[in-house]
Amino acid sequence: MRADENGRLYPFPARDKALATRQTCAMKKFLQIASTLTLCWLTAACVTEPRAEVVTAASHEACVVLLHGLNRSWRAMRPLAEALQDAGFATANVDYPSQSGTVEEIAPEAVGLGLDECRSTGAVRIHFVTHSMGGILLRYENERVRIPDLGRVVMLGPPNQGSELIDKTRDWPGFEMLTGDAGAQLGTGSESMPSRLGSVGFELGVIAGTGTINVLASAMLPEPNDGKVSVASTRVDGMDDFLVVGNSHRYITRSDVVFRNTIAFLKTGHFLAEDKALMAR
Repeated sequence: MRADENGRLYPFPARDKALATRQTCAMKKFLQIASTLTLCWLTAACVTEPRAEVVTAASHEACVVLLHGLNRSWRAMRPLAEALQDAGFATANVDYPSQSGTVEEIAPEAVGLGLDECRSTGAVRIHFVTHSMGGILLRYENERVRIPDLGRVVMLGPPNQGSELIDKTRDWPGFEMLTGDAGAQLGTGSESMPSRLGSVGFELGVIAGTGTINVLASAMLPEPNDGKVSVASTRVDGMDDFLVVGNSHRYITRSDVVFRNTIAFLKTGHFLAEDKALMAR
C-alpha cells in the first residue's frame, strides 16, 4: 500500500511491485557480497604468522607444498591436499597472512615454511601447488634464492601477467583493507610484481578458469576470465602445460577435474589428454 496527498491508502501498481522486488533482490545481493568480503577479510586477518598442516605418506620421496591465495586460508586448499594424500603424496598445507606485508616480505616466510616442513618428512623432491597469489610468491622466492629440491609445480588461476581487476579497483574505498600491500602489487603495470618476474625455470602446469560468481568483477576483465584473472593473464613463458576448466577463481581449488589433473602433472609432467580435449571443445 501507498498513500496519496490526502493520506488515503491504495495498492501499489504491478510495475511498482516489480521495481520494489528488483530493488530488494539487488540489496540482498549487495549485502551477501559485502558479508562474504568481510568474512574473507576477517578469516585471513586471523593468521599472524605462517603455519602449516603437515600429513606424511608411506613414501618419503616426494612432498607437496600448498599455498593459498589472497584473502584465503589453508582451508581453501584442504580438499586438494586430501586428494593429493589419497594419491600417495605427503603434504604441507601452508597458512600465511596474505595481507601482512609485501610479496617480498611474505614469500620467504610462506615458501620457506613449506620447504622446511616437507624436508622434515624426508622428501628429496618437493612439488608445489599454488592458488592465485601463491604462485607469485613461489616465483618470486625461487628467483630470489633458487630452490635446489624443487620438483613440479601446478598453479591454479595465477595472475602471472597481473590482473586488470587490481588496476581498475585500486582507487576504490577499502581497496587496501581487502588486498593488503601484496595484493596491490598484482596489477598489470610495469612496476607490478608479475611484470618484474622473469620466465619460469621449473616444470610448470597452469590451470585457468572460465567460470565466475561475480559478474561485476568479470565485466572489468578481458574474456574469458574466472572473475579475478583472465585466462590470458595466467600464462607465463616457460610453462610446460596448460589447461582451461569451467571453474571460478574461488572454487577452482575444489574441482574434481582440477584434482585429477594436478595429480597427473605432479606424477608425469602432463595434464590428462582426455580433459584437455574435452575442455577444448
